Amino acid sequence: MLTAVIVVVHVIVSVALIALILLHSGRGGGLSDMFGGSIGAAAAGSTVVERNLDRITVAAAIVFSFTTIILAIRLQ
Repeated sequence: MLTAVIVVVHVIVSVALIALILLHSGRGGGLSDMFGGSIGAAAAGSTVVERNLDRITVAAAIVFSFTTIILAIRLQ
């Protein structure tokens, strides 16, 4: 039962992590350009939205890592 819950969480976090990574900006554009970021905003550094996206992505990656380790231990 617990393993099934962990697998469901793992799949949800996996899909969320893929979506979050795809939202990040590449060399020239990304999420900030999608919402009207200009050249001045790009030169000033990352926006609040980009920083929050980074934080959410890191949190999702940590949850993904923990669920991977838990599943590896439980399925041995």
